[in-house]
Amino acid sequence: MKDIHIDVESFSSVDLTKCGVYKYAQSEDFEILLFGYSVDNGNVKVVDLAQGEKIPDEVINALSDSSITKWAHNANFERVCLSEYLRRHYPHKFLSYSINEDTVGDYLDPSSWKCTMVWSAYMGLPFSLEDVGTVLGLDKQKLTEGKELIRYFCVPCKPTKANGDRTRNLPRHSPDKWEMFKKYNKRDVEVEMLIHQKLSKFPVPDFVWDEYHLDQEINDRGIAIDVELAENAVKFDELIKAELTEEIRKITQLENPNSVMQMKEWLANNGIETDSLDKKAVNELLKTAPPKLKKILELRQQLSKSSVKKYQAMLNAVCEDNRARGMFRFYGANRSGRESSRLIQIQNLPQNHMSDLEQARNIVKYGDYVTMSILYDNIPDTLSQLIRTAFIPRKGYKFIVADFSAIEARVIAWLAGEKWRDEVFRNGGDIYCASATQMFGVPVEKHGINGHLRQKGKIAELALGYGGSVGALKSMGALEMGMSEDELKPLVDTWREANPNIVNLWYEVDRAVIKTIKERVTTTVKCLKFTYKSGMLFITLPSGRSLVYVKPRIGENRFGSESITYEGIGSTKKWERIESYGAKLVENIIQAIARDNLFYAMKTLSHCFIVATVHDEIIIEADRRMSVEAVCEQMSRTPPWAKGLLLKADGYECEFYKKEE
Repeated sequence: MKDIHIDVESFSSVDLTKCGVYKYAQSEDFEILLFGYSVDNGNVKVVDLAQGEKIPDEVINALSDSSITKWAHNANFERVCLSEYLRRHYPHKFLSYSINEDTVGDYLDPSSWKCTMVWSAYMGLPFSLEDVGTVLGLDKQKLTEGKELIRYFCVPCKPTKANGDRTRNLPRHSPDKWEMFKKYNKRDVEVEMLIHQKLSKFPVPDFVWDEYHLDQEINDRGIAIDVELAENAVKFDELIKAELTEEIRKITQLENPNSVMQMKEWLANNGIETDSLDKKAVNELLKTAPPKLKKILELRQQLSKSSVKKYQAMLNAVCEDNRARGMFRFYGANRSGRESSRLIQIQNLPQNHMSDLEQARNIVKYGDYVTMSILYDNIPDTLSQLIRTAFIPRKGYKFIVADFSAIEARVIAWLAGEKWRDEVFRNGGDIYCASATQMFGVPVEKHGINGHLRQKGKIAELALGYGGSVGALKSMGALEMGMSEDELKPLVDTWREANPNIVNLWYEVDRAVIKTIKERVTTTVKCLKFTYKSGMLFITLPSGRSLVYVKPRIGENRFGSESITYEGIGSTKKWERIESYGAKLVENIIQAIARDNLFYAMKTLSHCFIVATVHDEIIIEADRRMSVEAVCEQMSRTPPWAKGLLLKADGYECEFYKKEE
């Protein structure tokens, strides 16, 4: 036996979508119902565990055998479920990779597992088994009855008189459906094998599988949650929402102050017409609203703060040992290959700017709502700023938080050969000041000479590096920061004049991609290689990893110029044809190289207890003796494939997660 393809169907009363597979599998009533498998591409067999059948011994042995590769679609689910199954039913056959010093739970070693969902994502394809099968046009497709069968057998049912007040459906309650469910399980393995077969010409590089295994280890390790803080934050939120609702109701006499329609009508009756009550619209209204209406808008702004959702997500996901696991999806950002978040969405946490953060945290942790309401005018905002602090290291440890400094700005300067920018980084300068200096031809220092120009340099840096123009500056908040409409186009022109090599890079990539797609030839730009093969465009990065664009074509855009399009998951989250261009592809490439640098750093720090990654940041649950400087030095090492790239990492240590000011 060399390979085994696996798909399991299971039952648990824990909600998988809210709580994640780790908590799902810990439930006392968790059980695997069906075990579908194929050994070495042989016929698919289904073991009906729910009706007493047994998984063959050689297959049980294979699950803990590191020399046999286990395949599944979303393999994290199968690996965690089968870890729990073996622990309960075959403890003498179960082999965990965890060590006493670590908080990795007792799970099967991910290093002998591979995932067809990761492979699909690597190839620019959808995540779900059904969607991948459709896009690839497989001979066999996932059975559409599956969702209904899963609802019937895999989750608790509502007790009714008609079903004899039962809370769960078993095979005997619908033998016909059960037989169909077994066919569904078998078909899933078959589709998974067909995906494997279809993609076999384009293997995922071994080093990317190593990154996946590291990601799985981080998911297995989890991150500790201050459950007491999270629970009290939810209680505080309920109390303040009730108070705010009552206060608005007293002033407006509205039946439901949360109703957008009722609130818009009340505002209109009091002299303010508005199409929207979103954050941006309310901020605009506050500038001119009379005192009474301003008060209502401010109260409603507090009421609409959604901070409690993150705390509730933490409580949903936290396991028996108060650690949340399974928060990261490997290759979740399809275009760059970056991680994305699940369950708690750690990638978009509110920032904290409070000087008395620890004091506020302690008040919530110990449940003192009276003191909270006396000291803080805006409790929802305070709770929002405290969200990060609910992530804590285990007892006796500390967090070391380290991230790359201006990683995308450094990568694009290196790739484009914009030497003046490299000099700024080499000398430890401020890129926003240096950019403003280059653009306006005068010295700019932070809090010093011409310091007011730094903000323009910063906005330009953040908005214009990937072909952005006036619209990008506006969406970055240029007008809100006090810039006038007339300043924007000159700012774009000035930035582009100061960065001719970056501008050239956009057009070089555009020309190379168009030539590759049209003529089916390999082209190169700098250290990038563009290849067309089997109806796909491959952009090979310096690391050896490739970005893949499915069914690329050359069309015409709304300006009458040649346009690059490909098929992918668009802004609607559906599979569709997407338009692109050189600068946008450069954005994909730069973010992908930044991601490769992060994973290179994570591998060099893999002996440390990494508990999370947030954008370009690594969070380590560190021994008290470990120094921030050592971690930053390690992160700052340039990978062998990026000679000349100037990396710098900054970090700090803390007793709870926070954003250092």
